Amino acid sequence: MEDNNMTEFFMGLAPWQQALAGTLFTYLMTALGAALVFFFKDIKKNVYNLMLGFASGVMIAASFWSLLAPAIERAEDSGGIPWLIVAVGFSAGGFFLYLSDKLIPHMHFPKEADGERMSPRFRGTVLLVFSITLHNIPEGLAVGVAFGALASQADPKAALLAAIAVALGIGIQNFPEGAAVSVPLRQSGMSRTKAFVYGQASGVVEPLAGIAGAVLVTSVTEILPYALAFAAGAMIYVVVEELIPTAQEAAITGEKNHFAVLGVMAGFVVMMILDVALG
Repeated sequence: MEDNNMTEFFMGLAPWQQALAGTLFTYLMTALGAALVFFFKDIKKNVYNLMLGFASGVMIAASFWSLLAPAIERAEDSGGIPWLIVAVGFSAGGFFLYLSDKLIPHMHFPKEADGERMSPRFRGTVLLVFSITLHNIPEGLAVGVAFGALASQADPKAALLAAIAVALGIGIQNFPEGAAVSVPLRQSGMSRTKAFVYGQASGVVEPLAGIAGAVLVTSVTEILPYALAFAAGAMIYVVVEELIPTAQEAAITGEKNHFAVLGVMAGFVVMMILDVALG
């Protein structure tokens, strides 16, 4: 009964309010991850790789089950060419992140802790947070688009559960991401409080992107399949360009690193179960 009441409550909210609630959860998970800096100054390499691998697996699974599959269905319903619509949206999402990386000096997670790269210190910190914040935009869009699509679904309640699964999955992967920002900043000599502030700040953009995504797809329903595929393309770009290479960094030094792979597998399975079971 309580679950039904909760479902009815969410169904009674406007799409942008649903998106706000979902992305506030994902932001909270980022903040919780950043708060690890109050307890640890360092994270063991294997644990760090496992966390980033897990985040990668979640995002890969969410990109297909929560974004690409619904995009294909919506494209078919609209009478368009499904493969073309999804390919255009997916490519646009990846290209958006590519251009962003070109326009903004890109910084990989572990390297920001290096003293030379942090000089001048303030500039390096701002670039780091800005870079991670930029990568959180497609995650917020993914949640917002998922909630914004509810009104146009044949079974809104099932679609709501699927949207909640997206928010849960992205929130889970935001936890290690928050730590991946705050802990290196602490290692560079920054105080715990400042490192936490910068770490949680990287997730602030997600509620804004979520609201924008929900409003956009409810106002212009024709772009929904493009928007879903766009979010998927952007998320896959982040995984391939940032998370997996960073998690595999230990392998570059000649060490066998199975933790990142195990993390990817675990994250993929968890997100798949959430999406298939709830959706």
